[in-house]
Amino acid sequence: MDKIHLKGCRFYGYHGAFVEEQTLGQIFVIDCTLLVDLEKAAQSDDLVDTVHYGLVFETIKKQVEQHKYKLIERLAGAICQDIFQEFPAVQAITIKISKQNPPINGHYDAVGIELERQRP
Repeated sequence: MDKIHLKGCRFYGYHGAFVEEQTLGQIFVIDCTLLVDLEKAAQSDDLVDTVHYGLVFETIKKQVEQHKYKLIERLAGAICQDIFQEFPAVQAITIKISKQNPPINGHYDAVGIELERQRP
């Protein structure tokens, strides 16, 4: 299966188990890989034969910036649900969500999760 990648997408949201995270917010970095059959698009050179990654970006942005979840696992699940609903050609999704500055005392680059989902 072919893949479409969105890497390093940055959004400001209010997700987290702690009140501070839900009040102050933080930047979330999202990588998303979509499994899609791109054979037709590779031949036709027509946008209608692929998944418009700009619209996928907007779908992710809407979930991150317009909703509030305690867990980034739930945020990732909601994003996957929206992508499957809005883009029928997507057969599977791998999504990574990272927090670069969560309220954890220590030194690290980021913390996060990764989900892999197949079309139901």
